[in-house]
Amino acid sequence: MNIAFKAVLLSSVIASFAAPSIADAQVELRLGPGGVEVQNHDRNRYDDRYYERGPRRRCDPRDALDNARDAGLRRAQIIRETPRSITVQGFTRSGRPDRMSFANVRGCPEI
Repeated sequence: MNIAFKAVLLSSVIASFAAPSIADAQVELRLGPGGVEVQNHDRNRYDDRYYERGPRRRCDPRDALDNARDAGLRRAQIIRETPRSITVQGFTRSGRPDRMSFANVRGCPEI
């Protein structure tokens, strides 16, 4: 493709967006070996997965396992999950079995 054709194509793509101004439309145009690529960054933030699931109010079991591993438990696994707590069992560095309990609230604080 020659440069004049790319310039015409680029100007037609920009003109096709019905935005009040170019600064308001968060559009990124990339010229590359495959041609012109248009990326629209002006999407609704509530379409994101984080907002679909809502705010976290409970301790995620994976977070409890991560916290137990960070505290030194090896081969950690969840043995009990109640509405108020999550209990994780694993082994210490010396090989003895040990348990940790976490509150079932945001942030997984240790009980």
